[in-house]
This record gives sequence, structure tokens and C-alpha cells, in this order.
Amino acid sequence: MNINNQDTICAVATAPGGAIGIIRISGEQAVAMADKIFKPASEGGRTLSERKPNTVTFGRIYDRSSQLIDEVLASVFRAPHSYTGEDSVEFSCHGSSYILQRVIEELIACGCRQADPGEYTRRAFMNGKMDLSQAEAVADLIASQSAATHRMAISQMRGDFSNKLSELRDKLLHLTSLMELELDFSDHEELEFADRTELKAVAAEIESTVSRLMNSFALGNAMKNGVPVAIVGETNAGKSTLLNALVGDERAIVSNIHGTTRDVIEDTVNIGGTLFRFIDTAGIRDTSDEIESLGIERTFKKISQAQIVLWIVDTNEADGQIKELADKIIPLCQDKHLVIVMNKADIAHADGPILQENVKALIPDTTKSENIDINIISISAKQQTNLQALKDLLLSFTTTAEAGQNDIIVSNLRHYNALSLALDSIHRVQDGLATGLPTDLVAQDLRDAISQLAEITGGEISDVETLSNIFKHFCVGK
Repeated sequence: MNINNQDTICAVATAPGGAIGIIRISGEQAVAMADKIFKPASEGGRTLSERKPNTVTFGRIYDRSSQLIDEVLASVFRAPHSYTGEDSVEFSCHGSSYILQRVIEELIACGCRQADPGEYTRRAFMNGKMDLSQAEAVADLIASQSAATHRMAISQMRGDFSNKLSELRDKLLHLTSLMELELDFSDHEELEFADRTELKAVAAEIESTVSRLMNSFALGNAMKNGVPVAIVGETNAGKSTLLNALVGDERAIVSNIHGTTRDVIEDTVNIGGTLFRFIDTAGIRDTSDEIESLGIERTFKKISQAQIVLWIVDTNEADGQIKELADKIIPLCQDKHLVIVMNKADIAHADGPILQENVKALIPDTTKSENIDINIISISAKQQTNLQALKDLLLSFTTTAEAGQNDIIVSNLRHYNALSLALDSIHRVQDGLATGLPTDLVAQDLRDAISQLAEITGGEISDVETLSNIFKHFCVGK
């Protein structure tokens, strides 16, 4: 990524295919360069350089040979009151890809440079318009696919996470300053500016907050990428039929032939504002087919990785299927939500279907665990009977239900790693206070914790490559 903030940059800031396309220009010469190709529609109208900030002007864009390219609206923003904190102009053009490309070509001919991915947001960060965690939230907001991920990105972008980190840093700085003061008067051993009891209490409070933020990462990551739901069971129990019914498409082949699904099939579905990632797996059975066996191995792996497991059981064969697979499935469901889905309720034999309340009794005592949330529901995947009840049950397990509207949820791996290092430093502080470690060593651990928290917001980011890696995944124009 180009790190020259002196250049004036331009790029298309809207997705292709719309009726309107916006071209954004930012930099010291943004207004002057826009004036080279833009003419106000009114006779003798003022140029953009003569216009007041935050105004919109109707006019025309011409190429170097004075040929009309488009009629546009030009919005003028003056530093520091713009997205980037620099002088900026935005042309609202017709959405033709040809028109947008021609305007970009003319701006580049006037001296603009094509913006790199994420360069506008990086300039906003460099110019103090937002901190690094807020800048990263911009990309999350653009990529949000559900109400939950949108809410999470908005919360981070408006500074909720940054404000919480600021509170923690202020407390750590207070502790550090008291310890540094003690070191300045180290000749007077009887002086103790930092009350050790208070230090322990504040360190415990900070440790609790950082731990809570770290623990939210599993929830945040699931919300961002889709809550992983493994669909498992014997062959021909209806797993693929259920996947197709949930996603509303023929994603998996449905057949009466046993062992049709031999590999993992995944798709995401937005249910009630939360993204779920459903994983259809190979049916579990004894087989000599090498390929099918590999698929079954992947099934067990996906059970371990999932947060929710849908165990599909043919209602008419529930007795045998549950007893056959309980010792293979249930041990892998520790600390997960397990839903035993009694499928094919529409063709249940009059005297055959097992009563729902008796299903748990079929599970051998050796496989039962207090750490598994076991739920039972009857459906017909083929007829799509009771699917809404299943969706409601899934939604009740998710982060949307578990996390309050105002809870801060961490979804960024970089943030999680920095919090983990900060927590390690806090633990060393607590150990140092408990064992009477010298003040200078405890103070160093406090400084380490402050540095790690600052790394999240960009206050002390030290690696230019890290900064470039953060913004290179943004889209061009943002």
C-alpha cells in the first residue's frame, strides 16, 4: 500500500451496477483538480474552489478535448470536516461503468493517483478521524450480512469498544504513575504511594473486564462468519433434505441410495437477523468404501468444530438409530447445544414412532453428560413441517439471545490476540503483587498491558506492515 499522504487520490466509491456512481477525490489538491474537469451548469457560476464547504453543485464534467462526459452533482468538503480529514470532492455520476472509468481517467490525467484499497479509511485513521479499531469496523460494516453483524460493527464504529479500552488504559496509567513515583523516591524505602490492597482490587477488576472481552470472541466470530451448525446422523435420515429446506435451494443431492453425501456441504442462512453456517455431513455407518469412510471422518471433525449439532433421526427407526450412534455423537457434543431432530414425522407408522418424551431414555447412561444441552423436536424436512419451530430453537442458542444489545463483542482476531497478551501482563501484575515483586518489575508489566491495549486502537502501533495488512483487505473507494 502506498503510504504517501501528500498525493491527491481518486476512486469509484460505489459498487458497480447501480443507477448512481460516486467518485471520491481526497487530498490537498482535491478541489483544484476537480475544477479542472467540472464546470457549473449556471452561466458564470462559481467554481468549486469558490464554493462554501458542505455544498452541492450541479454541473458537467468534460474531458481534455472539451467533450461532455456526464452531468453530475459535485459535493465539496473542506478539511478537517470530511471522511478522510482532508479536502474532498465527491462526484455523483450516472452509474455507467464507462462514464465512471472516463472520469477517473481524466482525474488521473490532471494529477490524481488511483486510490489503493482502504486508503480513504487509512487516511481517516492517520488524520485522527477515527482510531484503528473504528477503522476496521468500517470494513465489517460493509461486509455485514445480518442484523447481528451490523449491530456489532456499528457499536465498534461509534467507539463503544474504544471507550471501554480507554477506561482500562486510564486505570492502568494511574497505577503505573503511582509506581513510577515510588521509584523516583526509591531512596526512601518507607514511602509507598500505591496502596497494595487498592492495586490488587483494580488489577482484579481489569483482569475481569479483559477476560470478559476475550470470552466474547467465540460469540463475535460466530456472528461474523455464521454460527456453525453440523447436521449429522445415519444415512437416509434426511440430513440433505433438511439442509435444502433450510437454505431454500437444492444444495445437496437427495437420494434413497445410502451414502450419497460423501463430503461436507456448507451454506449460510440468515435467520432472525443472525447468520447460521449449516454443514451437511456424510451419513454415519459402517462401510468398506474408502471415500465414504473419509467423509465420515470429516463428519466427526465437524461435530467437534460446531457450536450446535443437529442429530437427524428417522422417527420410524429412532430406537435403533439413537442406540447405535449415541456413543459416537454425544461424547463430541460437550459444551454444545445438541438437537435431536425426529424427522419424517409425516410418514410415521401408526404404531411405530417413538414418543418424544421417551427419546432421552434411549440414550445410554455412559454417554450422558451434564455439559450438553439436549433438545428434541419433531419435523418433516420433506414437507417442511415445523421448520419455523426449529429455526426459533436455533435462534435461542445464539449470541443474539446470549448477548445484550449494549454488550461489547469482540470479533476481530487481531483484537483478541492483543487482549490475550494484555491479560498475560495483568496476570503477571497480580502474581507480582501477591509475591511482593519489586516495584520496577510490576511497573514494567503494567506498561506492557497498556501497550497491548494501545495496539488495538492504534495509539502505539509500531509496525507499518501491520497497518498495511489491516487496510489492504478493504474495497477500493473506502
